[in-house]
Amino acid sequence: MKFGRRKRDEVEVAEAVVNDAEVADTSPEVDIATDADADLDEVDAVAPTDKSAPFDRAENGPHDETEANLVRPYVDLGGVKVLPREGLHLRLEVEEGSQRVVAVGLDYDDSTLQVQPFAAPRSTGLWHEIRGQIAEQIERQGGVVTEVDGPFGPELHAQVPVATDGNVTDGARPARFIGVDGPRWFLRGVIAGKAAEDPDGAGEIEELFRSVVVVRGTTPMPPRDLIPLHMPKSTQSAI
Repeated sequence: MKFGRRKRDEVEVAEAVVNDAEVADTSPEVDIATDADADLDEVDAVAPTDKSAPFDRAENGPHDETEANLVRPYVDLGGVKVLPREGLHLRLEVEEGSQRVVAVGLDYDDSTLQVQPFAAPRSTGLWHEIRGQIAEQIERQGGVVTEVDGPFGPELHAQVPVATDGNVTDGARPARFIGVDGPRWFLRGVIAGKAAEDPDGAGEIEELFRSVVVVRGTTPMPPRDLIPLHMPKSTQSAI
């Protein structure tokens, strides 16, 4: 399997073949990570005490690796595992300087879902706090944000400004920010395309988010640190 060295590597999930095509950004740059040297007790202290997740998360996802169906084939990306399906394209978003994989993009049914897994405290959640920070950042960029109650709990519907190469705003694009607190992890999703423009017809992309498996691992990590991601090893990877 050959991998390009571009900022965006595109993978055909159904066949696990990497394309060299450059892929444009599909979600706004909104950073939720904290300083790696932040005091962990202080980070935990400001986090809300309750988690945000669907009542049936453990049964219907997004799943922890201990809850996933062991007999199903998954694409192993490190911090997350993705179930292949017909018509699904996977993009790995790579940091240019470090070549670190920082996000997974899933293109499906005329929509795009970007997912990122983060470490979280065992007994408290991150989404209630992070949601406000994302909204504030988008509004500073000149965007518009509305909070609604969605299938995963509270989510943000945003009109995100689109900047050209000259940093001139060229209209706005719709995006949905969703988040689920799991056991010692937080999974953030950003939906763009058809499923962001018509949330009532977004069942396919929402089910795709449900099917993601988060692999937290046992290594101690500060809350909000990105759980490490990597290039896929195989489409037949056991959980």
